[in-house]
Amino acid sequence: MTTQPVYPLIADHGLIGDLQTSALVSTDGTVDWFCCPRFDSPSVFASLLDRQRGGFCRIRPAGHPGAGRQLYFPDTAVLITRFMTEEGTGEVVDFMPPLPDQDATDRHRLVRIVRCVRGRVTFELDVAPRFDYGRRSHRARITDDGVVFDCGQFGLVLHAVREPGDPRLVSGEITSTQDLHATLSLVEGQTRGIVLESGVAGPPRAVTAAQARELFENTVLFWHDWLARSTYRGRWREAVDRSAITLKLLTYAPSGALVAAPTTGLPEQLGGERNWDYRYTWVRDASFAVSSLLRLGFTEEATAFGRWLTQRCQEGGPLKVMYAVDGSDDLAEQVLEHFEGYRGSAPVRAGNGAAGQLQLDIYGEFLDSVYAAHLSGLRISHRGWHAVLEQLEWLTHNWDQPEEGIWETRSGRADFTYGRVMSWVAFDRAIRVATAEGRPGPVERWRSVRDRIYGQVWDRGWDRKTGAFVQRYGASALDSSLLRLPQVGFVAPGDPVWLDALAAMESLVHDSLVLRYDTEAAPDGLRGSEGTFSLCTFNYVTALALSGRARDARLVFEKMLTYGNHLGLFAEEIGLTGEQLGNFPQAFTHLALIDAAVTLDARLTRRG
Repeated sequence: MTTQPVYPLIADHGLIGDLQTSALVSTDGTVDWFCCPRFDSPSVFASLLDRQRGGFCRIRPAGHPGAGRQLYFPDTAVLITRFMTEEGTGEVVDFMPPLPDQDATDRHRLVRIVRCVRGRVTFELDVAPRFDYGRRSHRARITDDGVVFDCGQFGLVLHAVREPGDPRLVSGEITSTQDLHATLSLVEGQTRGIVLESGVAGPPRAVTAAQARELFENTVLFWHDWLARSTYRGRWREAVDRSAITLKLLTYAPSGALVAAPTTGLPEQLGGERNWDYRYTWVRDASFAVSSLLRLGFTEEATAFGRWLTQRCQEGGPLKVMYAVDGSDDLAEQVLEHFEGYRGSAPVRAGNGAAGQLQLDIYGEFLDSVYAAHLSGLRISHRGWHAVLEQLEWLTHNWDQPEEGIWETRSGRADFTYGRVMSWVAFDRAIRVATAEGRPGPVERWRSVRDRIYGQVWDRGWDRKTGAFVQRYGASALDSSLLRLPQVGFVAPGDPVWLDALAAMESLVHDSLVLRYDTEAAPDGLRGSEGTFSLCTFNYVTALALSGRARDARLVFEKMLTYGNHLGLFAEEIGLTGEQLGNFPQAFTHLALIDAAVTLDARLTRRG
């Protein structure tokens, strides 16, 4: 009988990163996802998608293969995994020194400090890189101070954390597969570890415990200084702060772009085909990030996101749905057929075929972020405004056509109500900014188009029989993207018509968890089903709070927080058993969490 590989739960991970790339660390001490040198680069460790071929870096107590206990060093992205055995207690401290102001570089460091805090602990260390999604072979060479893993164009150097004249605490060997297997025996108070570095040719060098401690302290200081800029002092501050740190980790500092998630291929349904590559920057996500981070006081990040969005507008032609972190738009989708996929969920994709879709809502989200910046005193540049004029000229002639929609359906184009509403938002926000700032533009024409869209949505997107807004014109299926209607100002939150629509949409709610739509009532061209969408649940909280149902909103919000993992991180979806599904952690979900918390806190405070 063949033993099936055992995969950790998606939720059993913490995220670390340096603002150009990131890594996932499971509760058993394994780095099982790491792409380098960028978020969207080929993987070096990917055993999360294939336990046999993906590669990993694991540190754990010898003879104790079980999970440890994880936490973040308070208010940072420094991850601590604790292991308790009868002989002693050990810790693995994982982080990546941040690169906040540096240009794009191939040089990145993943630091793994190993400590014994009680008794005696012998750790096993296994480093098994599999470069280029496991498609490139490598050679390993061991020295007294570390190991060089060389695959030609790219490689890793392992620097040992050890003291001069150290007795050989490390005993290691290179295996037949050119991987490192070693043991590290520590007694109480000892600190050793490894530093994995990319973009250097070697040779390995010894890193003292004091030097490793300095890297740790500098990283902690960076995160403490950054988080101290937050102006949020309301309820659920710990969850909001963790979401903010997660969004910062998902930011590519050289361009200011925000990736939707650091992973690809994690399934929305186990064994299904809904496995997408989220390591790119969606115009929608970046636009929401501007508004959300401004609400927390992070004007620098919001400005960087806004600058990145404006640069995409200046490139001419209609906006793309998504881009690579450097702004390029060649995201051709390929299938990594040699990977079995997480728990057998194939195919595993690199690239995203939805990049070529038409999704009209992105124009409204972009202009809404411009307006949010305006309200915060951040004005778009002269060149940026003229790029906006060009985008609105395109939208003037193209808003009234079928599209793939916000959920990137693959069943053909349709007249999605949400896309029309956000086109209304685009013209509405342009009118507001132009009027308030004295900007040039055909305001009267924009007002005419805006009003035409408004009338069309009420005529064709509102179903008088059911008292609800529908997903697409001519259909009766509901869609939770429309929970945002009062948030964007299309309808007043206390309007009886909206309250009826909100009540109708509760057919998509299952014990506080919200579906995007019913895949049977609204086929999307893909096989299988999916879990509830975490983003939509937080949007439901915001809608309830705005609609005068703060008590209901608080209960839904509190319930939703229980579905986060042990570190407060959220994947894209929640399955029927409460398991997190989809790419992890997802920026969109954490953006919605921030908006829900800030909105609900304000409503509760006002009511009190």
